[in-house]
Amino acid sequence: MTTPRVLLLEAAGPESGALAATAVAAGYQVHAATDPETHATYATDLQALLSGRLLTDFSRTEQALRDVIDYAHRHGIGAVLTSNEYLTELLAHVCAALGLPGNDPARAAAARSKVAMSEAFARHGVTAPRSRAVGTEDELLALCSARQITFPCVMKPAAGASSAGVTVVTSPAEATAAFRAAKVPRGMYGMDPDPRVLVQEFIEGTEYSVESITQDGTSTHLCVTRKTVTGGAHRVELGHALPAVLSPVAEQTVLKEVDLAIAAVGIRNGASHTEVMLTPNGQCTVIEIGARIGAGQIGFLIQHALGIDPWAACLDTALGRPAHLAPTRSGYATVRFLTSPHPGRLATVTGLPDPSPRVPIVRARKVVGQTVNGATDNTARLGSFVVVGPNQQSVDLYAEQLLDQIRIDVEPGDWPGSHSTTTET
Repeated sequence: MTTPRVLLLEAAGPESGALAATAVAAGYQVHAATDPETHATYATDLQALLSGRLLTDFSRTEQALRDVIDYAHRHGIGAVLTSNEYLTELLAHVCAALGLPGNDPARAAAARSKVAMSEAFARHGVTAPRSRAVGTEDELLALCSARQITFPCVMKPAAGASSAGVTVVTSPAEATAAFRAAKVPRGMYGMDPDPRVLVQEFIEGTEYSVESITQDGTSTHLCVTRKTVTGGAHRVELGHALPAVLSPVAEQTVLKEVDLAIAAVGIRNGASHTEVMLTPNGQCTVIEIGARIGAGQIGFLIQHALGIDPWAACLDTALGRPAHLAPTRSGYATVRFLTSPHPGRLATVTGLPDPSPRVPIVRARKVVGQTVNGATDNTARLGSFVVVGPNQQSVDLYAEQLLDQIRIDVEPGDWPGSHSTTTET
């Protein structure tokens, strides 16, 4: 039997690392496609998992596509997949060219571009916020003067990620600063950003996400995730918890909209992460969808709470094999993210829990002495910890107790690399 050879479009990051480790444990060869700058950050243990690597320039889309296809042919690659938000469109085209299970390349841009996504949602009847793309400040000001933009609204980059540059705008006086903030973030790999800003209707409600695996166009929804998000101008995620329990009617409403969203952006084979708002009147509004497994430890929460191996499921799907998606346990898991109170230099972090059966994951993203930013988007996290247990009440209570013990001291000042991205006026 030939050893399956798997190519990851980017192996950096917790989710990609878990995919690589799971594939190697299953006896597969794992290869990675990345760029030279990111490859230089690969840790020794990740390097050891890889049987080969392709260095390419993802910002040169057509050349990267040719490079990946050529590498796959030369090395007998039998599956290509990614957990990287910025590479899902490339993945769809690679899989189509190689005849491997993947997503519809003609619709793949709609899972990346927020503008294309809103248009796809409208065409396919997905309940979503009213949205319009704005190209310039003059256009924005004209729309505000004509009262064609209602407040509150949300302004976000047309093709961003991690909530970077996203602002809830409550009045016309805040609009210009929010517009400029949405144009600041840059994507990975030096990719040319979409210069437009998406202005969206603000939806009031409770935020959830739905984690799904689709095979040959049929989706299995693994669970609903409850999200804890800050208020104010920047809605930063402070935690995830799963499985969230909804009433049968609410769950049916949510999953119906998620199915429509998955089809709208052409997801046919692979994981998806759909963010939704459930309004007080019971309506479900789809905010965004990604053609990848949920980040922010969600895959690990699924593994610990439900006994489903999402990494194996992604690999099986990419290889065209039936995935094992039935829960094998009925637990509960949550993650809490650590954030800085303001920009500056991280002076001390005390009280972090030690890893244990109840706290299986403790991760630090910043170390003492590094510059940090305030909690204006999800990239500003200092670290996180995961708590698991048999039920929501005990897990959430213990997580809050642990969080209360942590002390974060940040020395304010204009340290190199730190900045404030607050956009309120």
